[in-house]
Amino acid sequence: MTQDLLTKISAMNGKLSKGQRLIAHYIVNHYERAAFMTAQKLGAAVGVSESTVVRFAYEIGFDGYPRLQRALQELIRNRLTSAQRMEVTSDQIGESNILQKVLSLDIERIRRTAESVNPESFSAAVDAILDAQEIYILGIRSSASLANFLYFYFNHIFKNLRLVSASSASEVFEQIYHMGKGDVFIPITFPRYSRRSIKATEFAKSTGAHVIGITDSDHSPIAPYCDNLLCARSDMVSFVDSLVAPLSLINALIVAVGMRKRGEIFKTYQDLENIWEEYDVYEKPQPTAQ
Repeated sequence: MTQDLLTKISAMNGKLSKGQRLIAHYIVNHYERAAFMTAQKLGAAVGVSESTVVRFAYEIGFDGYPRLQRALQELIRNRLTSAQRMEVTSDQIGESNILQKVLSLDIERIRRTAESVNPESFSAAVDAILDAQEIYILGIRSSASLANFLYFYFNHIFKNLRLVSASSASEVFEQIYHMGKGDVFIPITFPRYSRRSIKATEFAKSTGAHVIGITDSDHSPIAPYCDNLLCARSDMVSFVDSLVAPLSLINALIVAVGMRKRGEIFKTYQDLENIWEEYDVYEKPQPTAQ
């Protein structure tokens, strides 16, 4: 959703009732807050009933308030600064029952991801990874933790694997310079999107590499350059990026690839267990007293 939504709301002002004009004025001037308010809370903020808020959503062309709310969230997804996120956190979550609220919201993100992810795109991504000559993984800033998780397990499965270091823009391009047809590039980026991730994805596409994007929606700036787009909900609820649903999606990708190569992986883990045992990699359980 673009700025056109706010322009549309402003343009319809003359056709709205007095109560609906109050809602429109609040949304246009405080859309970063309105996007995370329930219909009841938005009504209370402007002094109208919840039903007036719902009718307002229908009046401006949405089939219910949740659709309007999601459109506003798409509008601000990559615009809020960390300070603004902190303000939204205070409004939306408050200071009580934080544990339960955050866990419940993350559960909802996983549910929505499971409902919306494209099975055909997911299966095609698995095929491309298995057929790749070289596999490149890139994640910058908070997405680096996701890239490292994917690399950690893929490193047990593949020899042709590279985790792209992102300490500088030039270093990113130096590491993917030789990428080409037959290779797979996996950029991982979520709001606020990294500019380096976007440019690297554009470059990867230009080389003829197969691009598998892991991001939040088909509105993501890397989407136009992806052959397969794997989307996980990361709807902002606080100044902290929620990576729960993206991590679950990546976990599914690792398992799907692993099941296709389970014979090789079984042998790999047998060998690794011997190495881990020899070099005391893991703490050994202590014998229980009789």
